[in-house]
Amino acid sequence: MKKFDIRKIKLKTLRIDEIDDRMLLINLYATQAITFVIGFIWLLFQSRNPFYLFKPGDTPDFAYWGFGLAAAVIAVDMLAARFVPEEANDDGGVNDRIFRNRPVWHIAVLSLIVAICEETLFRGAVQYHIGPYWTSIIFAAIHVRYLRHWIPTGLVFCISYALGWIYIKTGTLLAPILAHFIIDLVMGLVIRFRREA
Repeated sequence: MKKFDIRKIKLKTLRIDEIDDRMLLINLYATQAITFVIGFIWLLFQSRNPFYLFKPGDTPDFAYWGFGLAAAVIAVDMLAARFVPEEANDDGGVNDRIFRNRPVWHIAVLSLIVAICEETLFRGAVQYHIGPYWTSIIFAAIHVRYLRHWIPTGLVFCISYALGWIYIKTGTLLAPILAHFIIDLVMGLVIRFRREA
């Protein structure tokens, strides 16, 4: 029997156009599942009830905060798209590959899954330990496709901080999940229908 030699493992960097659509979706769903599981387990280790974080509260304030933040982010993003050169907003074509040929229902499903999984981990678990500032730095860093340009990296940091702030303000993960969902959905639809024009 051959011995396993870790030195023989070679990692290969792939460009987004070298990954087929099926593998892209598998990667996306797998990373979101891992994100959710880590967040859920982390919450249990914090002796916090994960389901309690999703309670809406006595008033619909979380919806106002979620919709309001999403509207502000979309407005800023549209302004940035108008005045900032396209190459400064380049994410390597990842968002284009994810959204450009998807049906609307699939864009909505992807946006909802990403919002629930990422907010559970980052706002629910990580922010509890290190606060919204450091959580936002980590959140921006994991969105590595934006790190080549300071404008999208700065926007991701600011959006993350705002998501953390509305979570603190409302006391429910539903507010940042709603905002994250709307932002991703609208941006996905913009990419989807811009390509058809």
